[in-house]
Amino acid sequence: MTIAARKNNHIEICLRKDVRSKLTNGFERYRLIHNALPEQDFGSFKIETEFLGKTVSAPFLISSMTGGTDYGEKINRNLLEAAGTLNLPFAIGSQRIYLSDPKLKALPVRKIAGNIPILANIGAVQLNYGYDRDFCLRAVEMIEADALILHLNPLQELIQNSGNTDFSELLPKIRALCRDFPVPVAVKEVGWGISETTAEKLVDAGISIIDAAGAGGTSWSKVESLVNGGNYSAKLAEPFAYWGIPTAECIEKIHKKFPDICLIASGGITNGVDAAKARFLGADLCGTAAVLLPAAAEGTADNVCEELRCLIEQYKIAMFLSSSIERV
Repeated sequence: MTIAARKNNHIEICLRKDVRSKLTNGFERYRLIHNALPEQDFGSFKIETEFLGKTVSAPFLISSMTGGTDYGEKINRNLLEAAGTLNLPFAIGSQRIYLSDPKLKALPVRKIAGNIPILANIGAVQLNYGYDRDFCLRAVEMIEADALILHLNPLQELIQNSGNTDFSELLPKIRALCRDFPVPVAVKEVGWGISETTAEKLVDAGISIIDAAGAGGTSWSKVESLVNGGNYSAKLAEPFAYWGIPTAECIEKIHKKFPDICLIASGGITNGVDAAKARFLGADLCGTAAVLLPAAAEGTADNVCEELRCLIEQYKIAMFLSSSIERV
């Protein structure tokens, strides 16, 4: 199966099938402490923040989804237009398809979205399959990105037919890349989380941003089993629907150990209350993807904006009414 066909299958499966992790994101184990006396004017209550040297309107990131096909480009255009309208950061899906086929042209990201923070994206495992510093630079330059994401997806690659499964000696390659790369390098999981032990290795290697991308959202082992088809694939993937570290746990533990690292909470964040909990636990930004996909794939940029405005307003209300957070 070609990369393009697989990407289109991913989109359709995520839209039409239940591919959620069997684990929750973990935020139900925490409660925001209600503040009945906010002593502030909600109309002037500020939620803007700084990310990659730029001011954004709210601590939300439109997380990596897709790209490289007509279907994917429609989705990304709607997401980019929404990001530009609302002044929110945007992370593109894996750019391997563009780097593999020089005839493919990426969307004019800056022309569509303006000066928002943009993050390029390749799979970290590709550093073992011929992708070097120059390929990473090309990924950044083709979309004029402010940072580069290296995504970690070992379980997805192991379930995928003919996946790239050589994850050996990646850390030295990541360290070498970070040493003199012209933009910050981020690492993100794709839905099974980053432990504090792995985070320590990444921080030591020079990573500037960690996107924990914990369990509780889309299960890519489930997605890949549906792409593969057949009883064997379903049986192989089934127990891994319960795999991973819940997002809330990732955030709490990584922030406690590395309070100064830029930390993104993603993985099953579908409402502003969970986003507020993530922020109280130490996240700098909250990434969201699946909740935006139907609007981006089947609607317009205005539909995406509507979804995002609701998330942002929920978050603002939750932060306005909260004094702290506690375990329950």
